[in-house]
Amino acid sequence: MANTYEFKARDKAGKLVKGKIEAEEINTVSNILKDRGVMPISITPVSKFGGEINIPGITDRVAIKSIAVMSRQFATMVDSGLTLVRSITVLAEQTEDKNLAKILTAIKKDIEEGATLSSAMAKHPKAFTTLYVAMIRAGEIAGNLDLVLGRLAETVEKQVELRRTIRSAMTYPIVVVCVVVGIFFFLMIVIVPIFAKLFAQIGAKLPPPTQFLVFISNLILSIEFLLVIAVIIILVVAFVRYYRTEQGRKVIDRLKLRIPIFGKLVHKSALARVTSTLSALVIAGVPLVEALEISADTAGNKLVEKAMRDAREGVRNGRSLSSCLAEHDVMPAIVTHMIDTGEQTGALDALLEKIAEFYSAEVSATVDALTSILEPLLIVFIGGIVGFIVVSLYLPMFSFYSALNGQAGQS
Repeated sequence: MANTYEFKARDKAGKLVKGKIEAEEINTVSNILKDRGVMPISITPVSKFGGEINIPGITDRVAIKSIAVMSRQFATMVDSGLTLVRSITVLAEQTEDKNLAKILTAIKKDIEEGATLSSAMAKHPKAFTTLYVAMIRAGEIAGNLDLVLGRLAETVEKQVELRRTIRSAMTYPIVVVCVVVGIFFFLMIVIVPIFAKLFAQIGAKLPPPTQFLVFISNLILSIEFLLVIAVIIILVVAFVRYYRTEQGRKVIDRLKLRIPIFGKLVHKSALARVTSTLSALVIAGVPLVEALEISADTAGNKLVEKAMRDAREGVRNGRSLSSCLAEHDVMPAIVTHMIDTGEQTGALDALLEKIAEFYSAEVSATVDALTSILEPLLIVFIGGIVGFIVVSLYLPMFSFYSALNGQAGQS
């Protein structure tokens, strides 16, 4: 069955050509366009329901993994001697992320009109972060864009790996908790009411655990439970709104660092992000004050962010970076000492890179440790809940049978 596709292409004279073609698949459209002597830029299926559904912030997002792949390919092509325009054209054609393809096409157009690569990328903050643009700009000024692109590829790949590591630590407990909640509600809504009716029919005296279980089941099945859900929703919304305030972020981010199990992971992840970003920017030749400002934006924790911003002001006023960071408890001694060594030896970029590698490895080690701890704890948690429910349901039956045996013995 033929589908309708919208296309953008360039003819042999470089003129932009737009139109629609009916074909069974995208590859067929691409072949048709090539037969016509034009080079495809983008091919998009037209929805039968009146066009593509665009939801800002969702359908127009560019995955960081796509940026990582694109960065590595971009670095390879520029290092091989391809021009920027040619490299971006190839990237736009072969990327699987249609949003990134559109952005790359727009960047290519801006460059053809005389814009620099950094200024063209700066127009698309959803795809290219401040860090990315700053490093590209530094590469353009220093004339080593190929080297900077290689460094950017490594930096973004490390960011992808760091996110993957943190998500792997969070996925397992979240999935287990969701399964436990599902089992709990199934038992409360389906199983417990059946036993409650049975207990009422036989007139068995319910022990406290069973009474509590029946009470919870009745509450879930009642109208009042909707009020409980409403209260929970209100509390969640209030929490989110409070967290979005400046004061709320400070308070909650401080509490995050004190969580017994996950606090260390949050802390080390923030340190890994800022040191990795700062290292990449310094190596690329970005001025330290600007690099500290950009690094602060990537912290993900208000306490670490404040330490970086205070350090920026201190460095701007002529102080050393190590002395500024040493004033904040959130910065470990190993960080300040290594930075101090780097400043004294003139190898700050190399020492920052070592710190970033150290904390990235620490995050991986912490994730492994958390996984080994959480697995048995979650198993005990699940077993405890299910065991409590099962025992509570069978306690009245044991009491009833004991009473029957006692009556039979007396007769």
